[in-house]
Amino acid sequence: MKLIIIAGPPSAGKTAVTRQIIRHFQGQQNIAFLKIDVVRAFEDDELRQEFNIPTKKVYSGDLCPDHTGILVLQDALTWAKELESDIFIVESAGLCLRCSPYVTQSLGVVVLSAVSGMNFPLKMGPLIALADVAVITKTDLVSQSEKEVFREKTKEVAPAIDIVETNAVQGTGLRYLIRSIEALPDIEKDQSITLRGIPPLGVCTICVGKREIGWQNHFGVIRKLDGADEIFRGD
Repeated sequence: MKLIIIAGPPSAGKTAVTRQIIRHFQGQQNIAFLKIDVVRAFEDDELRQEFNIPTKKVYSGDLCPDHTGILVLQDALTWAKELESDIFIVESAGLCLRCSPYVTQSLGVVVLSAVSGMNFPLKMGPLIALADVAVITKTDLVSQSEKEVFREKTKEVAPAIDIVETNAVQGTGLRYLIRSIEALPDIEKDQSITLRGIPPLGVCTICVGKREIGWQNHFGVIRKLDGADEIFRGD
């Protein structure tokens, strides 16, 4: 079974890309789909009705959706394998821009919208840096020069990443993504699956419910106003 993990900011076109993948492989491969979102999601219902494939969804609630994905992925893989799936697609909301849902033995796909601003890729961090493929959508809505700048900014974050430019609704240009999926090895049962990269540093007192403002009222990982331009890095 091949594992594909798709992430990206809201309204970037993640489900449109997913729909094109399913449309291409339907009839050739058995496909299962998992949607991870925060409070509400309808994509699983839409894809199940449109393509008659097995789907599930998980709500993360107060948790980061990328963290939730890691917690449920082992069970999800077991579910997909029991269905004798050839391709398992996981679509994560990926909201905080510090986390990354990608794991080893998977194809990590980040979906970015070309209309989100030319400097937007520089704000995405691990969501781009740890992905294998960046699918840039809505390229028909920007100029050629804007597309080129957006592409270069994406490469600035992840120089080795493969870039696919598309209007995902029509599926133009996605043949390059399809080739990456076809070349993806199946999951090796005798090899573990682990999170790529280092997750965010621990939890702070705000994470566990302390509501007072000001660093003086907190302990653990704290930030002061002075030096706010520096990015905090844990060990």
